[in-house]
Amino acid sequence: MSELRKRIDEACQVISAQWATPPAIGLVLGTGLGGLAEQIENATTFAYEDIPHFPVSTAPSHAGQLVCGTLGGVPLVAMEGRFHFYEGYSLAEVTFPVRVMSSLGAETLVLTNAAGGMNPEFELADVVAISDHINLLGDNPLRGPNDDSLGPRFPDMCDPYDPALIQVASECASELGWELKSGVFVAVAGPNLETRAEYRMLRRLGADLVGMSTVPECLVARHMSMKVLGFSIVTDMGLPEELHPVDIDMVLEQAARGGQSLAELIPRIVARLG
Repeated sequence: MSELRKRIDEACQVISAQWATPPAIGLVLGTGLGGLAEQIENATTFAYEDIPHFPVSTAPSHAGQLVCGTLGGVPLVAMEGRFHFYEGYSLAEVTFPVRVMSSLGAETLVLTNAAGGMNPEFELADVVAISDHINLLGDNPLRGPNDDSLGPRFPDMCDPYDPALIQVASECASELGWELKSGVFVAVAGPNLETRAEYRMLRRLGADLVGMSTVPECLVARHMSMKVLGFSIVTDMGLPEELHPVDIDMVLEQAARGGQSLAELIPRIVARLG
């Protein structure tokens, strides 16, 4: 048994001792999106520091707790706040909770984040389904010895974000009366936002959205054969010719606006999947 597998098992044992129901879905709530956790019923909550080998979230608006319960009758486990490379954690530490959620039984992972929009067709507070991604973090959570019991050495990434799940999400958005946009997400290390020249470069690479998370979690989820659905909320616009200073309060304001839409959309998707 690898050291990683031992750490995963120790975390799972602590969680399962208080919440024994295998989750169908894992949910990662990004910046400003913790309010969705309030909809989880019959909840058992764990502070990250109480779970063996979990890092502690230091990002603004991230509550730093794992919420286990049901949403629309479907058992799930939700991270109310995530970890980031820029906080000083390794990508193995950043993605450790995803391995725990998979080992608890979750077969689907729903990822959310706040992101800069580089597609001029996007507007502030838009909810965008992630169709594909580009990893510019300069690292990979799968680097190092591979535990074959967790996943293959060379996982395929033909469809990192499941097309069938994106279709379900699009249909659910239509039922709510709005159109779900889609785009390519690029992950960068942060914590600074991008320069005009960097936004131009990223756009030319084919990216529509830029952020500092999500890609590592997707890589580990796919390594463990989880299906992945990802959403970005556009919290600022990275249009080089119209660029203006952005602060965290502005980001949180737009994340809260878009979060209201996601708070309606995700329960509907979960019900469909359940």
